[in-house]
Order: sequence, then C-alpha cells, then structure tokens
Amino acid sequence: MGVAATLAFASSEAAFAQSMPSGERVGTEAVSASVKEGSTLPEVRVRTATSPKTSQHLADDVSNGALGTRTQLETPYSTAVVTGEQIEDNQANKLGDVFFSDASLSDNSSPYNAWATYVSVRGLQLDWQNGFKIDGMPYNGYGITMPYEQLEKVELLKGLSGFMYGFAAPGGVVNYVTKKPPQSDRAIRSVDVGYRSDGLIAEHLDVGGRVGPGNLFGYRFNATHEEGHAVNHGEVRRDTLSFAGDARLSRNLSATFGALYQERHASGIASSINTSLFKGAALPVPPSGASSNLSVPDEHLDTNLQLYTAGLRYNLNEDWSVSTAYSFSKTTRYRNESTYYLQDTAGNYSDTRFAGKEGHQMSAWQTTVEGNVKTGPLQHALVFGFAYQRQTNDYEANSFYNTIGFGNLYRPNANHFDSYGQPWDTYRNADITQQAVFASDTIALTSRWSVLGGMRYTNYEQHGYALDGSTTSTYKKDGLLTPTAALMFRPSADTTFYASYVESLEPGTIVDKTYANAGSLLKPIRSKQYEVGVKTERSRWSATAALFRIERASQYANAQNVYATDGESVFQGIEAGGDMQVGPRVSVGGDIMWIATQYEKGSAYNGNRVAGAPGFVATARAAYVVPFFTGLTLRADAKFTGNTSVRPAGDLKTAGYTLVNVGATWATKMAGHDVTLRAAIDNVTNRRYWEYQYADYVTPGDPRTLSLNAKFDF
Repeated sequence: MGVAATLAFASSEAAFAQSMPSGERVGTEAVSASVKEGSTLPEVRVRTATSPKTSQHLADDVSNGALGTRTQLETPYSTAVVTGEQIEDNQANKLGDVFFSDASLSDNSSPYNAWATYVSVRGLQLDWQNGFKIDGMPYNGYGITMPYEQLEKVELLKGLSGFMYGFAAPGGVVNYVTKKPPQSDRAIRSVDVGYRSDGLIAEHLDVGGRVGPGNLFGYRFNATHEEGHAVNHGEVRRDTLSFAGDARLSRNLSATFGALYQERHASGIASSINTSLFKGAALPVPPSGASSNLSVPDEHLDTNLQLYTAGLRYNLNEDWSVSTAYSFSKTTRYRNESTYYLQDTAGNYSDTRFAGKEGHQMSAWQTTVEGNVKTGPLQHALVFGFAYQRQTNDYEANSFYNTIGFGNLYRPNANHFDSYGQPWDTYRNADITQQAVFASDTIALTSRWSVLGGMRYTNYEQHGYALDGSTTSTYKKDGLLTPTAALMFRPSADTTFYASYVESLEPGTIVDKTYANAGSLLKPIRSKQYEVGVKTERSRWSATAALFRIERASQYANAQNVYATDGESVFQGIEAGGDMQVGPRVSVGGDIMWIATQYEKGSAYNGNRVAGAPGFVATARAAYVVPFFTGLTLRADAKFTGNTSVRPAGDLKTAGYTLVNVGATWATKMAGHDVTLRAAIDNVTNRRYWEYQYADYVTPGDPRTLSLNAKFDF
C-alpha cells in the first residue's frame, strides 16, 4: 500500500536528481536512457530465488502528471506501484486483482462484464472518464479490460489529482505503463501460454531490442490471442497488439512513439443487479459468480481500444529540459446487457435489457518545461506547462431498453433478446474541452526541509447534444483554479514525512436515462483533501502510513428519483502498511485502511455512511522461497473487506468477507533457456459473497479460479 496523496518532494538530493538529463537520475533502477551515442552498457542478468523482495517499491518512479516523474518516496501523495512481474505471478485478470494486496482499493468488478475496471479507492470510485491513463495520457476506460500481460507496471495515485491531471473524480488515477524498448543491447524474446478456468487459453509474444548505429532505435512488440470458455460459462475472444519505439536522435534529443490495438468479444456476460426497487432489509443469499443463472448467451460486450502516442524530449542543458507528448485514443462498445431489478429476499427480479452501441474519443497534448535554479541559499525545482484535452462521447441513437421478462437468481434465465444484426446508430452526446496552464515550485529550504506550491488554471467547456444535433446543455467556465501545497521533511535519504493539501474539480454529470431528470447536465463539483504521512524504505523492510480527510459534494438520486447534487460527503481515515524480509527466504507484509464516512451539510441523508465505502479493509501476504527446490517461490495473500452501504439511505449493506489467494512460481532453465512456470488459485475457499459495484448495484463475487502459465525465453 502506498501512502500520501498530492505533491512532490524535493530535498537537495531530489533537486540534484531533477537537474540531470533524462534517464540519469540517481537512485532509480533503470539503466540510463541517455548513454553516450555509440556506447552500450552490459546488462547483468541474475536468476535467483534466495531473497524474496518487498512489494511496496518505494524507490520506483511514478508518474505525477504536471509534476513529472518522481520516486514514490519523493512523492507526498498516497501512491502504489505493481510491477509486471507481480502481475504475472498473481495472474491478474482485472484491476481489482492487480491491487488485491492494497487495503485502500476495494474491488467493485467482474472480469466478464462491462464493469471490469470498477474499483473504489478510500471509498471513492474512480472516474471512468478521467481516472485512467496509458503511459500518462488519458483514455476512456469504461468497459475496457486491459491486456495486463503487455504492461510494464500499473501505478495508482490515491485521492485528488486536480493539479497533476486536471478534472477527475477524487478517488484517484490509475496509470497503465506499457512495455518499453530495452535500454541496453540485450534483446527480449519470450513466448508464454496460459490457461484460466474453465477453459480460457491465451498465447502471448514479447519481442524487443535495439537496432541501428549506436543502438539508435529501440522497439518492443507484444501480441496476445485469448479464446475459450470463461468461469461464468460465457465465451471470450481477444486479440491485442502493441508497439513501443524510441529513437536517440542526439545526445540531448529523444523521441518516443507507441500504439495499442485491442479487439475483445465476450458473450454470456454477467448481468447487472440493481437494488433500487428492493424492499428487504438484507440482500438475498449470494449466488456463485460462476452460475450460468446470471446470464444468457445473447448477452454480450464487444469492445475496441485504439491508442496512438508520440513524444519528444530535449535537454537544453544540465538544468533545463522541455518535453511534449500527444495521444489519440478511441474506445467503442457494443453492449447487450440485462439489469436485474431485484425485488425481494427470495431473489425474484424483473429483467430489463439494454442493447446499443457507444463510443468515446480523446485527443490530448501536453508540453512541459522543467528546470532548476538557485536564489541565494534556496534551490528551486520548477515545472511549467500547457495541457489540452478534448473528449467526445457518442451514445446510442436507437438503443433497445425495455423489460423483457422476470426471473429468479437461483434459476436459469429464460428471457432472450438477440440484438446482432440490428441497425444500431450513434449520435454525438457530449463534447468536453479542457485547456490548462500549470506551474509549480519545489523549494529545498535546507538539506532536509522542502516546500511545494502549485497551481493549475483551466478553461473548461462542456456541451450536451440531442439526437437531432441541437444543444441541450452547456457549461463554460474560464479561470478555474486547482491549487496544491505541501511541506516535507526528510531526516534521511530513505524516509520522508509530509503534510499536503490539494483541490480538484470533476466534470459535470450528464444524468442517465434511468432517472427522472434524464439528460440534465450537472455542474462540475469541487473536492478538497488534507493529508499527513510518512514513507520509509530500508534494505530489508519498508513502511507507509497516512491520515487523510476528503470533502466532496454529494450526488445521488433523491426520493423523487431525481439525480442531483445535494450536500457533502466526508471521508476521513488512516492507511498503514509495510513489508519485511524475515530471513533470506521469507517475506511478509500487510495493509490496513480504516475510514469513517458520512453525508453532511444539508444532504437528505445527513449522518449516514457514504454508499460504497467499506469501514475497514485489511490485507496480509507472505512469500517463501523453497530451499530444497531451486527457483520455487510459494505465495499466499488474504484480504478482508468490511460491510459496505449499498444505498445513501443506509438501509442495505453488503456483508463483510475474506478472500484467500495462493500461488507458486518456478524459475528454471531448460535446454539453456530461461523458463518460468506459474500457478495461482484465487478465492481458494470458493467463498460466496456480495460485492458493492456501483450506486444501488451489487454483484456476486468471483468464484474460485485456477490460472496456469508457462513462459519461455528464447
């Protein structure tokens, strides 16, 4: 678990690191990307299993948007990093799996429906329109299951991100980092084959290297095909291609470019379960997440993701650099999905089916100038920049949305609506533009104390449109300010104390068709966050802790089924976590999050717990390197999630539950080549439980799932 949330640390050592050319920062694990032209560095490859690593990675870099890239230790916000190796070992299949060991993050999703990226951080759900980035650039994450086998790591910035990334809900920001070309002359060549219950087979190819005079050009190519029967008896077919390249055009000038394309088809997807009409005091007995009663074959989710990026970086001198990056992303969804409106504790429901097409496009451009100056005894790390983002949403013009029958959670669903072959059309529903300038100054007051001040100035414009193209709603506001400030103390190179403050704005909501005021545009809302914390990483242990308070305007459906802004939601709590190597072969770790939430300031639900926020979450993990079986590591992870209010009225809750995952990794050699065999069992006890999914929605938790993988380096 990370700790901290919104500003950037810079002691005299950090200021020195920022003054160095790109890729030459002191203390990072990366090989220098700015090697003198024509030279290479030999890479030492060690395959050993005698020292299990801690999993907090506080010395690893994280992207901080307008603040640039700094290590977690230098970043005074709550952050977390999960490496590609950890993702492979745990055989993650959705975002909740990636951050299973982080108590601050609660899973709200199923990997086999349109909600696969839904998670809550500190009790706040991530913004599916603005809370997800790929290589630091925005894309729309709704309905998209990422190709986790093609990622270098996944970063999580917890809490508010207004200064760093602009408009977004206060839950946080997830940044998916794709695999990059190697920086040395070592070629990357691997192929792996995987199996997942109940019959999903995946093949993955990963190829990278450097070519040209002085290894001028770098490349990384990944391809994945996945197909078969999912654990819920549905069918999945996925094809993903990604490419990343770089060019060392001169000692001071470098270029990057990338592309990602994914086509994914899933049929027999799990239906959504809505509780807005439910009258009971307790939810029905949870069915198995593997039950075929929760779907029919004609339900499906077909998605397409395209992302294209390009960037340049120029080091003006030892102290100053300028970088610019552009991205274009496009996501489309063709969805045929039932919503079961739960009626009673016996599990009876009315079945309402939606079918239609939707799409989103995002263009983003950011230019940043970074440098270091000294004024008297003070060292300044300065960042200036400009950011532009335009998002368009296309929704179904002639969708199907109707009740098609009735059913029961514990019996097969006999209702059908086959939408393939229908002439679905879309129309431009919304157009959102953000233009921003930002600046920050991190001042090293002494070798131990530093302060940070930053401000983002945004011109924001949002339009909603009707089927005939006429404008139905408009919000335009120039000069919106989102400040941030922090005080940091670094008693030693491996420890940071901090106190921070940040504000954030999130886009106005266009009200969904299920509410009485459908189509209305709500104004953007402002949030505030206060946090104090500490991070430390030693040679054999690491620890983080933070106290936080988040204040956010509340939005929910009132008794008249009008979705509106009303009052304020307050989230305050503590996070703490750590990892330790106990001897040369054992590592242990754990996280906790305790959070108190309530509606305040005029809300119709004053004093109630905020829906979707569990009061307590705890995780534990352990790894053991087997001494008599060279290369074999055994793992176990557990997570307890406390009860969670489903509705703002506080009259319905999901019960608390504990999940246990186990796994093993064996790294060996065969015929002179590295081979890695992995096995993982999620929810090993096959626990049945209800999971909070979204406002008024619940979903059965994932069943016991077996994953196997064999990787061969050639």
